[in-house]
Amino acid sequence: MKGKVYLVGAGPGDPELLTLKALRLLRSADAVLHDDLVAPEILKLIPPTAQIHNVGKRCGKRKTVQGEINRLMAELAMSGLSVVRLKGGDPMIFGRAGEEIDSLRRNNIPFEIVPGVTSAMAAAAAIQIPLTHRRGSSALVFITAHQASEKGASEADASDWSKFVASGATLVIYMPGQNYADIAKRLTLAGLDADTPCAVVSRATTKNQRSHRTTVLDLPRAPQLASPTLLVVGEVVRLSNPAALVAEFIVPELLPLQRPTEIRAQ
Repeated sequence: MKGKVYLVGAGPGDPELLTLKALRLLRSADAVLHDDLVAPEILKLIPPTAQIHNVGKRCGKRKTVQGEINRLMAELAMSGLSVVRLKGGDPMIFGRAGEEIDSLRRNNIPFEIVPGVTSAMAAAAAIQIPLTHRRGSSALVFITAHQASEKGASEADASDWSKFVASGATLVIYMPGQNYADIAKRLTLAGLDADTPCAVVSRATTKNQRSHRTTVLDLPRAPQLASPTLLVVGEVVRLSNPAALVAEFIVPELLPLQRPTEIRAQ
């Protein structure tokens, strides 16, 4: 008799941001295949009787290729086990869930998707950025810079983002890498003003959370914060709470603290 696979979002790191359903499934799992980005505190919730497989892939360095993950999920489920495929954030946002869903369907394995708090929402909440605002941004776009950082910025690359910039949407860039000069160039070529505010948030919701607010112009000089990081770009970043930013990463002469008059002026 076949088991079932659950594609579960582990959230951004804080165990208290797990959904009740994710917690229940973890505690009753027969096997768990987890990514590297899942917090250790969440892995401690897995029962000691469960099989645990670290199938993480980070920064282009693969511990386990996707085909092996698909094969392992299928084998465990076909042996009758309840399998949790545990992914950081939300499984459907830059988590390669689509490939795993295709594999499960091809093998006629029952599966269910359990959403999680994606890191974009968590990062914004951590430094009190409203990702949408009726006077600042009425749209929100999630994009990844992983390929852009590998290829380098170019006018061809910029065309991919120009339609987002033209819309006035808040941009949340996943996997920005460490070469912020390429990201800044790509945003500028796409038509974004150099003084547009942006924020880098590292390890959101964890005890190691760090953040830095800057502008597109000064983004190349941003500190190299620990992965995983997110880059939030748009006028709504002006509304972030300075007290929520880490003081040692703020450069006063480049980035003065937010004044109430700046908020009222928008």
